[in-house]
Parts: sequence; C-alpha cells; structure tokens
Amino acid sequence: MKRHKSEKNKKLADDARLLRWWRAWHREQRDAVLVGPHARTLGELFRMFSAIEHVKPAQLIGFIGAIDWAAIDYQTRLTVLHEVNTAVTKLREKRDFDPIDDPLPGMPPNAFQVIREIVNQVSRTRGEAEARQRLNPGSQTVAQESSHE
Repeated sequence: MKRHKSEKNKKLADDARLLRWWRAWHREQRDAVLVGPHARTLGELFRMFSAIEHVKPAQLIGFIGAIDWAAIDYQTRLTVLHEVNTAVTKLREKRDFDPIDDPLPGMPPNAFQVIREIVNQVSRTRGEAEARQRLNPGSQTVAQESSHE
C-alpha cells in the first residue's frame, strides 16, 4: 500500500514538473515573439488577449485579419494561436462555460475557428508548396516556370 502511494506521489510530482517546464517553454516562446521583428503588432495583439473580456470578437477578428500573416514565420504563428487559445479558454472558464465548445458541423464557426483560419491560411498555401517541393525536388514552382518564359 505504501509503495503504491509513493509511486502515485512520484507520478504527480513528475506531472507537476513537466507542466512547469511546458508553461516556462510557452512563456519563452511568447517573450521571443514580443522582442522579435513583429513585436509592435503582436504586442498589441497580446495586449488584446490580456484584456479579452473587454474586446468584442469582431474587434479581435478584425485586428487579426488586418495583420500580414504571410510576413510572419510559422513558429510565431503557432505561438499566437496558443496565446489566443489560452485567452479564450480562460475567459470561457471565468464565465463558467465549458473551456472548449466548438460548434456542430453546419453551424457557423466560433471566433477562435475564424482566427485560426485567418492565421493558418498562409500556412496552407506555403506548406503545400513546400511539401510539393520536398516530394519532387527537381520540379519548379509555377512562379519559377513562368519566369523562364
């Protein structure tokens, strides 16, 4: 019985340590974004996240839609998505809602889904081109082909 409790306590301590490391890593990622090349724009966006209870979904979506996501690297976009997800989840929990409540198929998307679509739109286009290039390294892109004509 005592051994079982010590194993359980060890697992709890390990889980707590991993959670602390995970949170520290995300803090480092956020801090890197806030001193990076897009610090001014994304700093304002992160301020909106910190005061999300005072920001209307349409305002947040409008601000995010105005950002040139094509100029922002993939890792930074992932950090932004993590931060918006964290802010929305905390707001929902503060208001005694389920932390995550995605709409059913056929229903309009919620604010987070719209934001994720805006941020990932450039990823899909760029990612598809990169994947095609990796699959067929000798091939040229459409832009390269048209420049030779």
